[in-house]
Amino acid sequence: MEKLNWGIIGTGWIAHDMAAALKAVNGEVYAVCGTSMEKAAAFQKEYDVCAAYGSAEDMLADNKLDIVYIATPHNSHYEWMLASLKAGKHIFCEKAITVNSRQLEECAALAREKGLVICDGTTLFHMPLYKKLAKMIQNGAIGKVKMVQVNFGSCKEYDVTNRFFSKELAGGALLDIGVYALSFARFFMKSRPDAVLTTANFFETGVDETSGILLKNQDGEMAVIALTMRAKQPKRGIVAGEEGFIEIDNYPRAHKATITYTKDGRTEVIEEGNTENALLYEVQDMEEYVRTQGGTENLMLVRDAMQTMTAVRSQWGMVYPFE
Repeated sequence: MEKLNWGIIGTGWIAHDMAAALKAVNGEVYAVCGTSMEKAAAFQKEYDVCAAYGSAEDMLADNKLDIVYIATPHNSHYEWMLASLKAGKHIFCEKAITVNSRQLEECAALAREKGLVICDGTTLFHMPLYKKLAKMIQNGAIGKVKMVQVNFGSCKEYDVTNRFFSKELAGGALLDIGVYALSFARFFMKSRPDAVLTTANFFETGVDETSGILLKNQDGEMAVIALTMRAKQPKRGIVAGEEGFIEIDNYPRAHKATITYTKDGRTEVIEEGNTENALLYEVQDMEEYVRTQGGTENLMLVRDAMQTMTAVRSQWGMVYPFE
């Protein structure tokens, strides 16, 4: 099987984690670019990267490059996705993939036109546990799904200069951690929510700090979501059906779930995959999508989650300065 060459835009901590995953799967990282040649060269030395570039434009001009991994702040994802697609490269982009639906739909249309694959780093979509649970639900394990409950709370240190609290960098709980909660809800719902109710409290910089989100789709399924960025909550998701419910702790990279059956209270523990291999699963899925021109179902889930996040922010009246 022909090896696919990955290039990384950005040299922050998540780029380091992905470089390690790429080396584990492929044995190497093909290229990296940073905000300076010095940063790119340091990253190249640490991970024995084949080529280092001082600018993304130079890296994208490399004809040997197949897939671009975008590991920059949210506000720049759209720019680098468009540039990568125009250069004929497949894209694996960190979450949130864009800041709004308009940006993502434009990129998705260009990808279709060019026959390229777009995927994002919402890890749960790539974990083996979720693929197994989806089949179990499809086969009637918990009956008809009625309700999804999901929380995510991250207590970020008070620092008005941090990107998490910066409107200019598309900060706030929704795009940083809420994307996992919204994606969890969408994964277990038959269709995209078409009714959204929400309210939020805002940090002093104007980004969302806490929020509650209520969703309902045309199938009558509902989801209740709670997000906090200055208070810790367990990363916990529950999927409730007519015949039982599924509980998943630390759900973004979970490898274990517990099913409780309504009729007799019996519990069953489901284990699949390994949390430590989360990024390896992302790499493997992305490469399969590229080789088979697949990934359409994954992109549908990503687009639906982004449409919901866009609708949520619209109700809040929260607009980023660059939108």
